[in-house]
Amino acid sequence: MIERIKLYNGVSVPLEGFGVFQIPEADCEQVVTDAIKAGYRLIDTASSYQNEEAVGRGIRNCGIPREELFITTKAYIQEMGYDRTIQAFERSCKKLGLDYLDLYLIHMPFGDYYGSWRALEDLYRDGKIRAIGVCNFLPDRLLDLCCNVQIKPQINQIERHPHYQRAEDLELMKELGVQPEAWAPFAEGLKGMFQEPVLQEIGKKYGKTPAQVILRWNVQQGVVVIPKSVHRERMEENLAIWDFELDSEDMERIGKLDQNCPSMLDTRKVSEVRRVYDYLNNPVLTSL
Repeated sequence: MIERIKLYNGVSVPLEGFGVFQIPEADCEQVVTDAIKAGYRLIDTASSYQNEEAVGRGIRNCGIPREELFITTKAYIQEMGYDRTIQAFERSCKKLGLDYLDLYLIHMPFGDYYGSWRALEDLYRDGKIRAIGVCNFLPDRLLDLCCNVQIKPQINQIERHPHYQRAEDLELMKELGVQPEAWAPFAEGLKGMFQEPVLQEIGKKYGKTPAQVILRWNVQQGVVVIPKSVHRERMEENLAIWDFELDSEDMERIGKLDQNCPSMLDTRKVSEVRRVYDYLNNPVLTSL
């Protein structure tokens, strides 16, 4: 049974969900259906993933009541600004076939995200979104946002895995009451993640895989995780983390794997900012 955690507004969120980044539209409906059948109840997508319609079909055909699911999507850079975000929300809901979202996020800390946040606040007040949040906000931007809005983010979704543990980020989020959520909890296997001797040794101790150890390490610290797989057996494997607990020595050993450097996205680098602007053929700022 997947454990849950409550946001500061009282909304209950599964500690483990399922992400659909880079899953093609043609495959996504079946993948989402398989994930829900495997036991996932949190499904995470985004307008920029270009698979919201397939996610919606998977939700409608899964046989699980809507109220038992926790559906997340996000507004991307070209959808920033109050009016654009309102339109993006309505567009995403139409594609998903939903009349409300459980969580709506600002995907990147670029553009007029303050205007977008005012839109999220209004949608939240109108009952069209149960929780609102941000993605990829570094501590300074998150703190600045929290100090200048009427409703603080309930979630900050960030790259977080054993090679990039972000202790200071988590400490700030705890102080602000913002729930951390880890995207790419395996860093897509980059930098030899699954071959880390420490993770392999700990896995053998519990009869678990390195991937299961990583997920357990996250949820034991109260971090929501959203692993992705297109294979049913791997989906089930990733869910099999609720029957063991890492001891303090294990947690300390994993803590020493921190390289304090992102493997997937660094929003402080010009090349990375160009990349995220270019993702959907957006014009790059001329100053870059």
